Amino acid sequence: MEERIHYLLKQFTAKTLSQPEKEELLVLVENSTSLLSDEIVKMIISEEEHAANVNEEKWNPVLNKILTVDKPTRSPRRILMNSLKWAAAAVVFVVFSLTAYLSLQKKKEHVFATDIAPGKNKAILTLADGRKISLSDAMKGDVAKEAGFSITKTDDGQLVYNIAGSENVNDDRLNTISTPNGGEWQIKLPDGSTVWLNAASSIQYALNIGTAKHRMVKLDGEAYFEVTKNAAHPFTVETDKQTVEVLGTHFNINSYKDENVTRTTLLEGSVRVSHKNTNESEVLKPGEQSLVTASGINIKEADVDEAVAWKEGYFKFNNEKQASILRKVARWYNVEVEYVDPEAKDVMYYGTVNRFEKISKMLTKFEQTGEVRFDIKGNKLIVYKE
Repeated sequence: MEERIHYLLKQFTAKTLSQPEKEELLVLVENSTSLLSDEIVKMIISEEEHAANVNEEKWNPVLNKILTVDKPTRSPRRILMNSLKWAAAAVVFVVFSLTAYLSLQKKKEHVFATDIAPGKNKAILTLADGRKISLSDAMKGDVAKEAGFSITKTDDGQLVYNIAGSENVNDDRLNTISTPNGGEWQIKLPDGSTVWLNAASSIQYALNIGTAKHRMVKLDGEAYFEVTKNAAHPFTVETDKQTVEVLGTHFNINSYKDENVTRTTLLEGSVRVSHKNTNESEVLKPGEQSLVTASGINIKEADVDEAVAWKEGYFKFNNEKQASILRKVARWYNVEVEYVDPEAKDVMYYGTVNRFEKISKMLTKFEQTGEVRFDIKGNKLIVYKE
């Protein structure tokens, strides 16, 4: 068993694992964590045989810390990553972080003088008549009543829209729900569709979306959609760069204005993505992702878990640059990022971290690579290149 794990880890770090070997390694990781820890230590120590006086006991806290990455503990949600995928994330983070640990030569963990709490359920409802209601501050029960509608906040914070009286509602005035930095929200639209809004995002829709022949919403930022199937009433999501047409499906759209690419990831069903400027359009299949830029649309195989990680309560990074990661961190923790050393933007990361822990815990994991260092001053995150 030990020889087999040692061989698989060698192949893993050399990036020569076959698909069957990858699956075998994941099973071994899940079922033999302590043995895996021993083999990783042996492997890296043997590769660093010129490093003097490496004490295996010094490795155990690091191994345990990385291998026990917790799944988020928050309100019940359907977790998309199964145990093997969590194990895969742990393997990547272990190999990457342990190699860095040797180069750090037992550097002590950075203790931050101040800390910042993660985001939470927070949103503003802007009614068609201009009134604004803080949904996070509103009591459950009726939040607002308009002609033909009752808007209710349930015990779990979800908004439910009920149509009163006739179903032939012709009111096409617009409501908007927006989340600030450090906020997220879940809403059930009158047509039965459910939308999860990420931080610094907004969705706009007509009051008669439950009865309109063409259901349409406008999105700024990021949202995950579970659209109620209704072939006679197609559903469209518009962003500044694209239009997505659906009949009934589950998908995620990331369309922040400070990102160069709009990403649409399909989990289930079928959607058509149309470019607003080039008039190009592509139909996505489940497991595919479209990348819309100023020049056109590209389709690639998606890492679905990475795309919807925010909805499930964690961040997942797959060879992602720090500049991209910290834009997400800034929205969720409501911080301003300042780079003292611009080259720190290009540091790459793999791994999975809990989205509902204080920011210091995440930053500590980044610092363990030995590539960067952080300071927190007020709501400003200062980044240095080591």
